[in-house]
Amino acid sequence: MKYICELFSIQYPIIQGGMGNISNAQLTAAVSEAGGLGTIGCGTMTLEQVEAIILETKDKTNNSFALNIPINVSPYTKEMIQLVFKHEIPIVSLSAGNPAPFIPILHEKGIKVIAVVASVKQAQKAEAAGADVLVAEGFEAAGINSSMELTTFTLIPQISRHVTIPVVAAGGIGNGQGLAAALMLGAAGVQLGTRLIATKEAPFHSTYKQRLLDAGDNETVILGRSVGQVRRVLKAPYADSIIESERSGVASEQYLEMTSEDHHIAGAIQGDAENGFMNSGQVAGLIEHIPTVKELLDGMMNDAKKQMEDRLSSFTVML
Repeated sequence: MKYICELFSIQYPIIQGGMGNISNAQLTAAVSEAGGLGTIGCGTMTLEQVEAIILETKDKTNNSFALNIPINVSPYTKEMIQLVFKHEIPIVSLSAGNPAPFIPILHEKGIKVIAVVASVKQAQKAEAAGADVLVAEGFEAAGINSSMELTTFTLIPQISRHVTIPVVAAGGIGNGQGLAAALMLGAAGVQLGTRLIATKEAPFHSTYKQRLLDAGDNETVILGRSVGQVRRVLKAPYADSIIESERSGVASEQYLEMTSEDHHIAGAIQGDAENGFMNSGQVAGLIEHIPTVKELLDGMMNDAKKQMEDRLSSFTVML
């Protein structure tokens, strides 16, 4: 945990996940200002769009933040690497593809590399390629997910046992209990996505935030199994229409259009559940209030410490 904080120059071992085309400077800066590692997700945005967010984020915080590049999703992966160099971004998160060709290029400029993985094999390959840190993402997570469907609770201890670099847990984490559990499973920190949507600084539609507040334990649904493009979203009319299309034998190209970033923006930014989707992890069932980002991160750290102390005390008594 300490190593993660020192490596990234952050106070807390809490990382923001990439949020694709709904990424924004306001939330990224808030996470970094609160002691975590804010992250700008490139999604399918143009260089000009991402650069504008980078510049705005720099205006809002002097603390470290990362750029997430989804390798096989962004049409501009190589150009985004050059944008990292131009703006001297100290940390890059690589997901949705093979990070190996890009890690040496980034390391030449002294940039730390996070590789997002979903299995032991992927983790070992990323470590061998030189990744500094792994984010191991369980199937509970929001948005685009691995078709292997491994859960966080089983994934983290297995990966931690088979690699020597720090592992950050992602998927199903949104409070101090989740942070404490991840640390006990062998993680060096956690990555948050859905939980950060329901914060005061997050500039997303009020309908999206309210849906997360109202969500029960079974409020998310998986799309894309039929075409090998798995995504977890909140249940909603548009999500239902995609599921119905899958039952009718939707083509992969049509599915990708139906789950494009335009429909992501329609749901998350415009609150349009009839024509857009809202990404959400299963942690939605645990969200009960909308704090500031600082309140969330401070609370998670304090509660994790208390959870571990209380459990250790109870266990000692039983012994």
